[in-house]
Amino acid sequence: MTTLVPQEPLIDALDAQWRTIADLASALTDEQWTAPSGLPGWELRDIVAHVIGTESMLAGRVPDSSIDTSTIDHVQNPIGELNERWIDHYRQRSRDELMADYATVTAERNTAMWGMTEGQWDAETATPVGPDSYGRFMRVRVFDCWMHEIDLRDAAGLGDPTEPAPASWALQEIAATLPFIVGKRAGAAKGSTVAFHLTGASPQTVCIAVDDRAAIVPTLDRDADATLTLTGPDLARLAGGRPGADPARVTLAGDSALGSTIVAKLHYTI
Repeated sequence: MTTLVPQEPLIDALDAQWRTIADLASALTDEQWTAPSGLPGWELRDIVAHVIGTESMLAGRVPDSSIDTSTIDHVQNPIGELNERWIDHYRQRSRDELMADYATVTAERNTAMWGMTEGQWDAETATPVGPDSYGRFMRVRVFDCWMHEIDLRDAAGLGDPTEPAPASWALQEIAATLPFIVGKRAGAAKGSTVAFHLTGASPQTVCIAVDDRAAIVPTLDRDADATLTLTGPDLARLAGGRPGADPARVTLAGDSALGSTIVAKLHYTI
């Protein structure tokens, strides 16, 4: 079923997320700019290059790179290959050139999205999570950019994100994967219920009930069999297998064995 995502608030959130990353990147010292990010083979500047590289691709640009990605151990698929070509593209350019392109391309992408009709926004297209609406693709973009804001903050010691709108959309995207994590990967039994209490910039509770398959439900009519309480950014770190991911920061209640299994199975991003 196609995911319909409201256009105006999503574009506003993505634009806010881009501005936040630009502000963070601009405030980095030269030493931080080229420091290891915690992601395999990437410096902090490469995180920014990756964000602008993806938006550049969506704007119809191609990277100027002849890098042999087969020699890079952490590249495991075509998306990873393209990411590394954009990283290489911007490693051949100065910091000022990268940030100038960042401003130009994000402004261009913002204009392009506002110019889309509702039909174009809702139309099915290829996305990183399979065929879905263009709006869903842009929700994935908020998630990806928000995740990389966390990467920048963690590497530079800048704490957690504070903007609620991008956090809310990013967590909605993560929440869409949680039934699969609970029902398939963690093997929760039919009739089980699980609640994720998320704190931070966008506090929310995600309730999951397992019937023939696991699904998000608005509320539960009883206490969840397993309850996991953690910050939204910590959920993102666990989902992304980040260096800062720490299962010990998850508070479990109820069925601790099921809760622990869910935590161990949360890493799903590539």
